[in-house]
Amino acid sequence: MTDHAHEHGSAGSATPTLQVDDDTVRITRWDFRPGEATGWHRHGMPYVVVPLVDGVLKIVDAAGEKLVPLSAGGSYARPEGVEHDVINAGSGLMSFVEIELKQR
Repeated sequence: MTDHAHEHGSAGSATPTLQVDDDTVRITRWDFRPGEATGWHRHGMPYVVVPLVDGVLKIVDAAGEKLVPLSAGGSYARPEGVEHDVINAGSGLMSFVEIELKQR
């Protein structure tokens, strides 16, 4: 998937739903049941994540694993080039909206 921001190295079980893909942004909603993951991937664009519910993600990257608590509406941003796997480490459904910023 070289033309997409997510360059996946392994398949994940989380469900992505593409909402918008135009000249400026790609917006994807991600839904995870407990234990589901995105699969290892690299972000080809800077991006913003907006959690829709409270929950805990396990982030696996080159530095190891860490648990990250999220609060509904508590947005954060990351630069292009981030490589990781994202896993729902909580006991309930985790959902967030990912907004990838296409550079012009």
